[in-house]
Amino acid sequence: MQHETHTTTLQNVARGIMGTFMVVAGTGHLTFVRREFQAQVPDWIPLDKDSIVLQSGVVEIGLGLALLFWKSRRVEMGLGLAAFYALVFPGNIHQYTHHISAFGLDTDAKRLGRLFFQPVLMGWALWSTGALKSLRLPRQTPKGTNSTL
Repeated sequence: MQHETHTTTLQNVARGIMGTFMVVAGTGHLTFVRREFQAQVPDWIPLDKDSIVLQSGVVEIGLGLALLFWKSRRVEMGLGLAAFYALVFPGNIHQYTHHISAFGLDTDAKRLGRLFFQPVLMGWALWSTGALKSLRLPRQTPKGTNSTL
């Protein structure tokens, strides 16, 4: 998957903002908004809510730091972050369907609006890392291999 994908200054700034946001959000999972994140964990997940929040916080910090510093793998980090956002989306749905107030989302209208922001975050992760461009590039087969099956 590793392509030499160049990103623009705007993409670099957007990636820096997203990486910083992820580190702060992950830190929040571990500390100052831990209970609010626990409220988003769907009841059907058969694990301790606090453990899920702590583990997802560690993942968020790791992804955020990788976005900020691991330039040679930014495409993979963009794909990973978009997948992470997809995996936590059921928590946003749970917050909406169970009318849970957290993070200032204290009305159904605000919680519904939040649902539409998740795809924006996914797109931001893919665009700012060059993953969208990389996914559109033709696949290159290593020299000495047969490209036909």
